Amino acid sequence: MSAEASSAARIAVKRLVLTDFRCYEALRLEIGESPVVLAGANGAGKTNLLEALSFLVPGRGLRRARLHEASRREPGAADGPGAPWAVAASLSVGGETLEIGTGLAPGEDGAPRRRVVKIDGNEARSQTALGERISATWLTPEMDRLFSDGRSDRRRFLDRLIYGFDPAHAERLSQYERAMRERARLLRDGRFRGAPDPAWLAALEDRMARHGVAAAAARLAFIARLNAACALGAGPFPVAGLSIEGDVEEWFDGMSALDVEDSFRLRLAETRPRDSDAGRATFGVHRSDLLCRHMAKDIPAARCSSGEQKALLISIVLANARLQSLERGAAPLMLLDEVAAHLDAERREALFDEICDIGAQTWMTGTDLDVFAPLGARAQRFRVADAAVTVVE
Repeated sequence: MSAEASSAARIAVKRLVLTDFRCYEALRLEIGESPVVLAGANGAGKTNLLEALSFLVPGRGLRRARLHEASRREPGAADGPGAPWAVAASLSVGGETLEIGTGLAPGEDGAPRRRVVKIDGNEARSQTALGERISATWLTPEMDRLFSDGRSDRRRFLDRLIYGFDPAHAERLSQYERAMRERARLLRDGRFRGAPDPAWLAALEDRMARHGVAAAAARLAFIARLNAACALGAGPFPVAGLSIEGDVEEWFDGMSALDVEDSFRLRLAETRPRDSDAGRATFGVHRSDLLCRHMAKDIPAARCSSGEQKALLISIVLANARLQSLERGAAPLMLLDEVAAHLDAERREALFDEICDIGAQTWMTGTDLDVFAPLGARAQRFRVADAAVTVVE
C-alpha cells in the first residue's frame, strides 16, 4: 500500500476532548493521522486514553466497564453512581470529517443515567450508529491469556472483530440475548408459579433461533475470510488458523440455514426441563468457542508458550486490519496497550512496519520511549504524566 493510499484509507482521530473521564478533569489533544505513542509511568493515565477512544464504537469499551465506573473521582471519594462524563472526537474517515460525542448523561425526571451518542451534532438512536461509521480493535495485557482462559472472552473477541465488517451483528446478538434472558425468566418462574405459557416460550425460542442462526452464519463467513488474510502472514508473527466450535455452527456443515433454524427451535423446546433446572440456556450460540492453531507447529494456541500466544493474537489483529482495509476501504483504529514491551526487537520492528504499511492510526502505550525508536519519524509521541499529555519533540 502506498503512502498516499494509506493516508486516505484510514480512520484517524484528529482531536480528542475528555471531560471528567477517569483521571482526566479536562483534556484537549490535537493529533495527526500517523501512529501515536503514549509514554509514561504506570498509573499515569495512558490506558485511560485508550479506553476513551474505545467508547467511540459500540459496547462497554476495552475494560468492559459500567458507565459510572468511567466517571472521574477525587482521591478517597466514596463509590457512587458516577458524575456525567464525555468523550468527544473529530475524526477523519476515508478523508471525510466526522464529529462524535458520547458519554454518561443524567436521566430525565429521575430516570437512570444513560449513555448518549451524538454524530455530527445529532443524537443517535443507539450505539449501533457508531459501528456503521467507524471501527476499532484493541489488545490489552489482560488479553494475553485469551487462548488459555474461558471461552466467553474468545467469543467476545471474535464478535467484536465482526462488528468492524458487519455492524448489524451486534444487534443480532443483542436480540438473541434478550430473548434468551426472557426465556430463562419464564422457565424459572414456571418452576414456582405453574407452567409458563407455551406459546410465549415458542415465540422467544423462535427469536433465539432466527437471530442465533444469523449470528452463527456471520461468524462462519467471517472466519473463512479472516483465515485467508491470516495465511498471508506478517513477517515473524506466526500464522493463525481459526475455527468455531459450537453445535449450531457445526450444523451448517450439510444443512441449510432454514434447516438449522428448525433444528435450533426443536433443541430449545427439548431442553426446557433441563434449562429450567439450570436457570439458563444450556444450548445455543452463546456457548460457542473460537479455536486457534499455530499453523507452523500444528498445535492449539492453548498449548503454545505465553510469548507465542501473544504473537498469534497480534497476527490475528493485523490480519483483521488488512482485511478491513481491503473490504471497507479504511483501516480500523487500533488501540494497543503495552503491546511492544515483551516483544523481541525483530517482532517489534515487524509490528511497527506492518502498522505503517496497513495505514492504520494505531495508538500504542509504553513506559519507555526507546522501545518505539524503530518507528522514527513515522509516529507522533506524547508524554503522559499526572493526567496531563504533552508532545515529545
